[in-house]
Amino acid sequence: MSEAKEKKQDVKAGESNCPFHHSMPIQIRFNDVDTLGHVNNSIYFSFFDLGKANYFTAVKGGSVDWDKVDIVVANINCDFLAPMFFYEEIEVETQVVEIHTSSFKMFQRLINKHTGSVKCCCSTIMVGFDVKNQTSAPLSEDWIEGLNKFEERELRVKK
Repeated sequence: MSEAKEKKQDVKAGESNCPFHHSMPIQIRFNDVDTLGHVNNSIYFSFFDLGKANYFTAVKGGSVDWDKVDIVVANINCDFLAPMFFYEEIEVETQVVEIHTSSFKMFQRLINKHTGSVKCCCSTIMVGFDVKNQTSAPLSEDWIEGLNKFEERELRVKK
């Protein structure tokens, strides 16, 4: 891939200028690959989900009661930038880029561990959720404080 194209990828993927504080390796399995030898595009969302789950566990200090999680995915968008192949070592990087009263925006990307080439980037809106009443709800202060602390900056968007 040319250097100019590589730079273009980084600009597109660089939704946040802040460093990623969370990264985890992804294991590509044989059944993740389609007949063209690429990782199937539907599999990318599983990789992003693994990154989110691992990120939330880190934010919560290693313990998440998944039966009582009070956030849910409201929207997810993905930009496929370059194919991934079975033999590549891939990592998912995850961060929260902004917090609102009832939601926060996450940014993730799948990268080649050795080259740093961005393969795909994903933007997700997570919303607060009242598990008992099954309705949307404001984010808990626990989430807001945990996300700010983990990302080492104030993420709340001022109105």
